[in-house]
Amino acid sequence: MLLGLVFAYLLVTIAIGLVAAKRVKNSSDYAIAGRNLPIAMIITTTFATWFGSETVLGIPAKFVNSGLNGVVEDPFGAGICLILVGLFFAGKLYKMTLLTIADYYRERFGKHVEVVCTVIIMISYLGWVSAQVSALGLVFNVLSDGGISISLGMCIGVVSILAYTLFGGMWSVAITDFMQMIILVVGLATLAVFSAHQAGGFEPVLHLAVSKNMFHFWPDANAHDVMFFIASALTIMLGSIPQQDVFQRVMSANNVSSATRGPVIGGVFYMLFAFVPMFLVVSAMIIMPEEAIKLITEDPQRVLPTLVMDKMPFAMQVVFFGALLSAIKSTASATLLAPSVTFTENIWRQFHPHMSDRQELKAMRLTVLCFSAVVLLYAISMQGTSIYEMVSGAYQVPLVGAFVPLAAGLYWKRATTQGAVLSISLGLLTWLVLLATPLGEDFPPQLAGLLASMVGMLLGSLGPQIMKNTQSSHRYHPGMEPKEGR
Repeated sequence: MLLGLVFAYLLVTIAIGLVAAKRVKNSSDYAIAGRNLPIAMIITTTFATWFGSETVLGIPAKFVNSGLNGVVEDPFGAGICLILVGLFFAGKLYKMTLLTIADYYRERFGKHVEVVCTVIIMISYLGWVSAQVSALGLVFNVLSDGGISISLGMCIGVVSILAYTLFGGMWSVAITDFMQMIILVVGLATLAVFSAHQAGGFEPVLHLAVSKNMFHFWPDANAHDVMFFIASALTIMLGSIPQQDVFQRVMSANNVSSATRGPVIGGVFYMLFAFVPMFLVVSAMIIMPEEAIKLITEDPQRVLPTLVMDKMPFAMQVVFFGALLSAIKSTASATLLAPSVTFTENIWRQFHPHMSDRQELKAMRLTVLCFSAVVLLYAISMQGTSIYEMVSGAYQVPLVGAFVPLAAGLYWKRATTQGAVLSISLGLLTWLVLLATPLGEDFPPQLAGLLASMVGMLLGSLGPQIMKNTQSSHRYHPGMEPKEGR
């Protein structure tokens, strides 16, 4: 019966998404909802996109093993990312009326930088979307008591998301996000109250977390731990700023005020509400101590689903899986759409510069379909990988390759195309070298790549200008004026 209700929920979201798809008349409607979304929907779609499988399943699993120190990347880095976007990036980008974030790289640094950054952004989505697909497979596997394999569950999940994202684009994503966020917030809040009652109240849960030092946040006072702590914090905090899903929400706003305030409010709300799944997993350690300890050792991502299925009544099971599916589907739909739109606008158009708007819209939908197939195959091949690690690893690529050119281009007038090229090259090369060698165990690869990217921007932008000034001074100086009278 529970599985039947889940399928009914999937059909309802598909129906709502398809109704919303009627609003799509052109590529702008499909990519950025025609810039018509009010601030309430910017907040909900931003929050819903961030609050995915890693927040419900991945963060609690990491939290019980490493405390708050282990989740500095997400939710803290992720939430601060949205706040930074709203404060420093949204206003400037919104006024440029672009379709994708990669359009900015073309306008500021040229087509070559545009294409490279598009590839970087697309690669980063592979891990994030795959994490959502993996979680969908896990949900169907648990609900069917193993009757549906994880791989088949992944296929069912992808088809359910694709059914409305393919046709409705950003309009369908935004409207279903609005509905799913309400279900998510109400569902998890209700579940937290019920689990607290089962555990004997909120105080025993907090006492257990304190006794196990789960609220320990700051790293030990040594260079190694501090560097890796900073690197973890910056990975999503900065690495997710040059991302199409964030940009789409900014550009979908109906005015600049909504574009700047929406991400800030969504980011604050995300960081606060991410504590609810952490509370639930600590409750599980009181409600079912033996099972929880075993699962934390073997597969901590299954603690919450097991708690709900084994220790809670049917009504709470409906609430939990409704909330979980809402979290996963809202993130997955957004992350399927974002790279597909970017590919069509910034790579496919390079080969078809005279595409009509109707042809571009068709190409976007075809790309969504193809990217979904690639993600599904990748997710199946990556079975067994931690959801949290799949998401956090995805953001290292844009952090070392795309963030510095974006920030420098917006805030440093002397940034040049040569600087952007050298920044991307040095950032990626340094990151790959440390990632592939033992050096990465002593210094975080993503932090090294970010620093190298900054150096590349400075050298590439200032170097040619300094050399030009030096050559000019060698050709002429005050002591070389010709003397008069001869």
